[in-house]
Amino acid sequence: MEPFVMQEKGLMLRLTGWESKWPQLVAGFSTRNGGVSRREYESLNCGLHVGDTVEHVIQNRRKLVEANGFSFASWTCAEQVHGSNIRVITDDDVGAGRMAHSDAIAETDGLLTDKRNVFLASFYADCVPLFFYAPKAKAQVIGVAHAGWRGTVARIGPKMVETMRKIWAIGPENIYAAIGPSIGACCYEVNDIVADEIKNVLGAKAFRVLTETREGKYMLNLQETNRILLERAGILPSHIEVSHLCTSCRSDVFYSYRKEKGKTGRMTAFIALKEG
Repeated sequence: MEPFVMQEKGLMLRLTGWESKWPQLVAGFSTRNGGVSRREYESLNCGLHVGDTVEHVIQNRRKLVEANGFSFASWTCAEQVHGSNIRVITDDDVGAGRMAHSDAIAETDGLLTDKRNVFLASFYADCVPLFFYAPKAKAQVIGVAHAGWRGTVARIGPKMVETMRKIWAIGPENIYAAIGPSIGACCYEVNDIVADEIKNVLGAKAFRVLTETREGKYMLNLQETNRILLERAGILPSHIEVSHLCTSCRSDVFYSYRKEKGKTGRMTAFIALKEG
């Protein structure tokens, strides 16, 4: 069953299984629809770094965060660089990047917090969004991580798990993870350089995510790669949800960097804890 369910008005998909089990949690993934951006960014582009009109992006962000019951002041995001740096969000960080890309948390692709009323946001147009929640910890912890192929082979998913252990003493068996909509193995062709990196990080299990199509070319299942790495990090298989939605196949719903040849908007993966 697909874990990300379309909201009635088509503005976003929600992790309904998580939200129904834990009513204090809000988690989901925006679509490309329902905003004010124009041309190639039409219409709910939430990325300030792609060349869209700043005022339109801010309007889109406000619409998304307020539709989830949070103030725009709570929107907190990072400068994503396809790396594996992780930031634990404190009170001083809240609101970073909401109005200007230059104010985002620098050179960071993973965000974690135990703070309430903080809307963690991360941006996508084919890369894999990773969601994390530890509901039984003394301080409930949420997180989101941006995992393109570089971040994946740099093990950003396992590093999120390890950071939760170090900072909050949360065992991986108490962490839930979700892998959101992204480009699928049906559409994601990579070269030998990428395939070799995947083989290095997965070893004998690389055959499960790479399918050679012609000499030096492979179709890559990046969602499954991240699932394997999260399991290796100790998250229980039953605690991992995986979307089956491909951003390239469904360009009517999602932006796709690869399908749209680099000129496109960005969706938002978001997660937050309500007050009280």
